[in-house]
Amino acid sequence: MQQARTLDAQRMTTPGANRGLLEVFRQRYLLSLIVRKEVQIRYRGSIFGWLWSYVKPLVQFVVFFVAIGVFLGLNDRVEFFPIYLLSGITVVTFFNEAFSNGTRSLVDNAALIKKIYLPREMFPIASMMIAAVNTVPQIIVVVGISLFFGWAPSLASVAAIVLALVIIAVLASGLGLFFGAINVTFRDAQSFVEIIVMVAIWASPVMYEWTQVARVAPEWLFVLYRLNPITAAVELFHYGIWFPLGPSDAAPLPDLWMYGLIALVTSLTALVIGQLVFRRLEGRFAQDL
Repeated sequence: MQQARTLDAQRMTTPGANRGLLEVFRQRYLLSLIVRKEVQIRYRGSIFGWLWSYVKPLVQFVVFFVAIGVFLGLNDRVEFFPIYLLSGITVVTFFNEAFSNGTRSLVDNAALIKKIYLPREMFPIASMMIAAVNTVPQIIVVVGISLFFGWAPSLASVAAIVLALVIIAVLASGLGLFFGAINVTFRDAQSFVEIIVMVAIWASPVMYEWTQVARVAPEWLFVLYRLNPITAAVELFHYGIWFPLGPSDAAPLPDLWMYGLIALVTSLTALVIGQLVFRRLEGRFAQDL
């Protein structure tokens, strides 16, 4: 009897206590329900449903292709420019959606947070996973176009694509935790995130090639440019999708794999810092919401 009581006491935990991100993935079923609910809400009442996930990136691609590729002449200077552009847009769109929605996730779910207890980290993580689900059609589109032009994937190209997506997923989750926690008390954080999202597409080689930066930037600034995790992720995606098509004047970003690993470490660091800040501010969420 005494042994049974001891085992029961060991199983008991403080109400509301959790192990952060570990608790989120321990409750995978609840996480899947939140993701499924948000995806269904996105297309509820829509006639075309998932078709919009394919139409939107194609429309965005056409706008950038005509404005930058045709009017500014990048179609003539960059071989397979449509694929180069769509690859970069796919990566940055994934980051922007996951980061922005993660920042708003706690405020948007204020009613649920105040009523019941569940790991609050679940909301920014769910936002990242929802963005990943919404990115899948964009990846299918760019892969389909690339296959049409003769894309032949190798082990290195597939590894580059996977690493790029992992970097963005981890980075967006960390920043979503960090700014999401701050946004509960200081709503200015959301405006600051909007600025970061606006700059992200220009701070990485999406609309242009990295060689243009290398020509005009001093060496120290070019190193900082390569240390940007989004730059590494975009170039890894280019390496996986665009580079195998064999554009004659194409060259990978110098030390691409090294900077890719640095980007992964940077993203993991952002995730750890985001979790620490989140846990520090979590006690005020119900009050401030």
